Amino acid sequence: MRRSRPIVFQVRGGGYDARVLLHELVATSAAVAKASSRLVKIAELASLLGPMTLADIDIAVAFLSGEPRQGRIGIGGSVIREAKPLAAASSPVLSLIEVDSVFERIATTSGRGSSGGRARLLRDLLTRATDDEQNFLMRLLTGELRQGALEGVLIEAVARAGNASSAAVRRAVMMAGALTPVARVVIGEGESGLARFTVQVFRPVQPMLAHTASDIHEALTTLEQDVALEWKLDGARIQVHKAGDEIKVFSRNLRDVSSAVPEVVEAARTLGAHDVILDGEVIALRADRTPETFQRTMQRFGRKLEVDRLRAELPLTPFFFDCLYVDGASVIDQPQADRFGTLGEIAPRSIVPNVVRPTPEEASRFVESTLQRGHEGVMAKALTSSYAAGRRGQQWLKVKLARTLDLVVLAAEWGHGRRKGWLSNLHLGARDPVGGGFVMLGKTFKGMTDQMLAWQTERLLQLEVARDEYTVYVRPQLFVEIAFNDVQASPHYAGGLALRFARVKRYREDKTPADVDTIDTVRDIYRRSAATPLDSARRSS
Repeated sequence: MRRSRPIVFQVRGGGYDARVLLHELVATSAAVAKASSRLVKIAELASLLGPMTLADIDIAVAFLSGEPRQGRIGIGGSVIREAKPLAAASSPVLSLIEVDSVFERIATTSGRGSSGGRARLLRDLLTRATDDEQNFLMRLLTGELRQGALEGVLIEAVARAGNASSAAVRRAVMMAGALTPVARVVIGEGESGLARFTVQVFRPVQPMLAHTASDIHEALTTLEQDVALEWKLDGARIQVHKAGDEIKVFSRNLRDVSSAVPEVVEAARTLGAHDVILDGEVIALRADRTPETFQRTMQRFGRKLEVDRLRAELPLTPFFFDCLYVDGASVIDQPQADRFGTLGEIAPRSIVPNVVRPTPEEASRFVESTLQRGHEGVMAKALTSSYAAGRRGQQWLKVKLARTLDLVVLAAEWGHGRRKGWLSNLHLGARDPVGGGFVMLGKTFKGMTDQMLAWQTERLLQLEVARDEYTVYVRPQLFVEIAFNDVQASPHYAGGLALRFARVKRYREDKTPADVDTIDTVRDIYRRSAATPLDSARRSS
């Protein structure tokens, strides 16, 4: 098994400081990408991470996750490609710390001439890199890194490197909201250090996610009817943290959006607890209390100025559906029924409309009533379940009227006729949880308004990594909710499947790559609806 071989620098004062070569991480990344076995991927990554210093761990986890610690560093895809030198270094000399330091300088370079300055810094870095390192860094910066080191695999590897249970590491990541701080603690201190990662006010946790049920009968059968049903709102997920008079509101991506939603802050001041964390959704309602479109609701999150004017034009209403913490104690391990009871005491006027333990007839009436009010469906939740932060489990099921999938845009083709000059035909991909990356499911140009076409063209060109005569290929960072009629077998795509009558419902800038539906989900949909088995859908993509 590969072990990282640190290089050693003499530092001021006569001591020595070990640093890991970029070459070691690049070699491990390549091995992980080639490995078909999840266990082999985990072993390779654990072997790399185990001997690292704490500073190197931060950088390595970020790189293996597919992006620098600094996120976007202010260099476009075309500039990155042009920065690649004609020659490469003959032997590896770059350390992870050195690369990260250059990325930091690039990200913080600003002012007149900053574009050229950032390009020169990148070119100088690439000149010192070997050919394999150059290719890795360029794919890292353009979002095109395909190594199969998804978060689930990395969590297992971090657990092995720190001699900890994967369950303990996974739970700590949910509480911390990110893998990097957890990796630093567990590899440096072992499993005992994970005790510090608990639910805390003002440290948002990853939200619990839901699977999909085809109808209310399937949801009740799966959960054995010991459920609560709620409105499924087509709004924006929020997490409200309150400690006395201090209140913060976090988005689905754990970003502080308090200044954009003063209505939610005001509603939180009336909560019947001193310290509390609530999970919920915020939505814009019309005068008749029917919901505005998701895009209209999200307008409130896209502007930092004129909040008061936007509030008057597009007021938001919060609905809470879970309680995670109250007055000094975490309640996420309590059953859903108990958490729901606590929520009713704390936020009786803002709780999402619901029905508990309905009969099949009562459930059908609740669904019909919800749809008549303009909402997109219902949530079914097992009353015995705990809150599985950051996970998509079978204890929460969403039942939608229309079939939809959250997918990623992989590329787009230039339009013709009235759409000439706009990127129109989207290439859609589902997440591959085994091999990493995304599996293409087909294309669509349907469901797009002129406003959407103009917006997506501008956004996709910002994400461009390559193009040919007809198509612009992009970093997989733009997520879209796709409505469709069915899934069919297709010999044209590696996953063996394609969506029928796919059309764009909305863009989801509140989502991340981890939220993209998997190819396994699509295969399950096909198996439930197909009259004959699909051999090609079982192929590894």
